[in-house]
This record gives sequence, structure tokens and C-alpha cells, in this order.
Amino acid sequence: MTRVFSGIKPTGHLTLGNYLGAMRRWAAVDQHRADSVFCVVDLHALTVDHDPARVRRLSRQAATLLLAIGLDPKSCTVFVQSHVDEHARLSYLLECVATDGETRRMIQYREKAAREQRRGGSVRLSLLTYPVLMAADILAYGADEVPVGDDQRPHVELARDLAVRFNQRYGHTFVVPRATHPAVAARVMNLQDPMSKMGKSDDVGPGIVYLLDEPDVVRKKVVRAVTDSGRDVVYDREARPGVTNLLEILAACSGGDPKSLAGAYESYGALKKDTAEAVVEVLRPVREKHKELCADPGYVEGVLREGAERARGMARPTVDAAHQAIGLLPAVRA
Repeated sequence: MTRVFSGIKPTGHLTLGNYLGAMRRWAAVDQHRADSVFCVVDLHALTVDHDPARVRRLSRQAATLLLAIGLDPKSCTVFVQSHVDEHARLSYLLECVATDGETRRMIQYREKAAREQRRGGSVRLSLLTYPVLMAADILAYGADEVPVGDDQRPHVELARDLAVRFNQRYGHTFVVPRATHPAVAARVMNLQDPMSKMGKSDDVGPGIVYLLDEPDVVRKKVVRAVTDSGRDVVYDREARPGVTNLLEILAACSGGDPKSLAGAYESYGALKKDTAEAVVEVLRPVREKHKELCADPGYVEGVLREGAERARGMARPTVDAAHQAIGLLPAVRA
């Protein structure tokens, strides 16, 4: 049976981009057609300056939202990364296979390192090596597929490269994964800056729609979205990025085709109004289920505990095999 792995990083409140780009597919498709593993990758949140209490709070919120979007613990495995030691155990082995150049070429490393330096801070070593930890997240579970947005594809490619290299040097140990992504709205852009991704790490700004935003807040953000010069509603990512972003969001929420939808509108105002209502309706059940789950924190904790136990059982044989293959003595367990 095909195995799917994906994770969500608790570095900010989850956004419409996270949902349309990947999370909705996890719930609607992946958990039903495959042996699916979904993880709150909290160790990745430590790669930059952070507030420990905030990381814990956002980790719990992210886990609760994974359940709120429709992930069913009876159909898939949901857990927190730091609760399963195999991630860190495998990450170091893969650091011994990866090269400095591979990690420094990652666009996210360059962008985040530059941001930290502009703020006057130092760049943590973990920011450079976290793509290797991400590869360990994937390879530990023998994942065949990794559903991600376009911006994460290079990380899956690195995981593929490391799996192939390890297998060639030390014997076949890892499944070589492949990235998958939805055809529409794989990358939702910021409503105020349609050339930039709607990222949760920005954490502020009227261009970001969060999954837990109230309906009136969603409407206000969409109505105030930046459009383009001219008046015609045209689907053209290069010439009309603002309008194209709205059309892709509307298409993803309504199940339509963005190019076909463009012909149905004569004004930006009508497009914004329909897009806003479509987003409100898509997020409504998520907000309602999240509220219900927050009223029963014991249930969420139980799901994460059982998920970690199941994940540990999946990952440990592969990680133990990697330790032996690379030349380490097997651990003696009680």
C-alpha cells in the first residue's frame, strides 16, 4: 500500500495557503487512499529565534487543526515530531551523507538567513541543516509520496537524493519518495503582495487569511486585496498576478477552473465578493470543528499519544537498519 508523509511547522498560525495548498488534500484524498502519516514538525520551529511557550501553543493549535480539517485517527497517523526520537536519530546519519553545498543552495535557507542577519541576529546551524531533518522525517517512514506545495518541492528532491546516495553507499535501506501537489492553488499568494507566498511565518498583515479568522475578517482581507492595473478580469500570472491569485483561490474553493472563471466577471469588485464568500464557506466547518475540539483537550492529547506510539513502531525498524548499514553497533534494548 502506498505510504504518504507530510508535516506542518508550528511557526505561525496556519493559513488559507496551507489549507488549499496541501492540508485539504490530506483530509479529502490522501488519508483514504494510502497509509498516511501526518506530523506537527515542532523541531523545525527551533531553527530561528523563538518563544518556547509560543511554540508549544502553536504546536497544540496545529495538531488540533489537523483534526479539525478532517483527518481521522482511525484512517491515518497524527502525531508530534519531537515525541518520536527516530527523527533525530536518523537526521544525524543523513547529515553524514549530505553535503554543505546541498543545504546552502536551498532557497529557504538563503532567505531566512538573510532575514535573521537583517534583524541583527545570528544564523543558527540548525537553519542550515533542517532540510536534512526534513529528509529524515520522510525517509524514516518509507514514504512513497510527499504531498507539498511548490515551494517545498526542493526539500523532497533533497530527500530523494539522500535516499539514493545512502542506498548506493551502504545498501538498500530507504524508499525513494516523490512529491505530489494539487493542480490548482498549489501556491496561494499574499493578498497584499501577490508576488509573495501567503506564509504563516509572516504572522501579521492584511494579506494573510488564517484558518481561524472570523468571517468578517476574511471578507475584509479579500475585499482589500491588491489587484492590477486595468479593469478586465484576466487570468495571467505574469501580467495580472493579483487577479490571478483571486481566481485561483476562488477556483480552489469552488471546484472551478480559474481560466474559465475569469470570463464570468466584468469587474474586480464582483470577483472579490464571490472569492470572499467562497473562502468563508470553505473555512466555516474547520473553525467550527476546531472550537469543538478545543473544548475536549483530552481527546487531542490521546490522539497524539497513540499517534506517536504508532509512528514509533513504523519508523524504528528503518532507522535501526540505517544505523546498522552505516556502521554503528546495534543498541541493546531492555
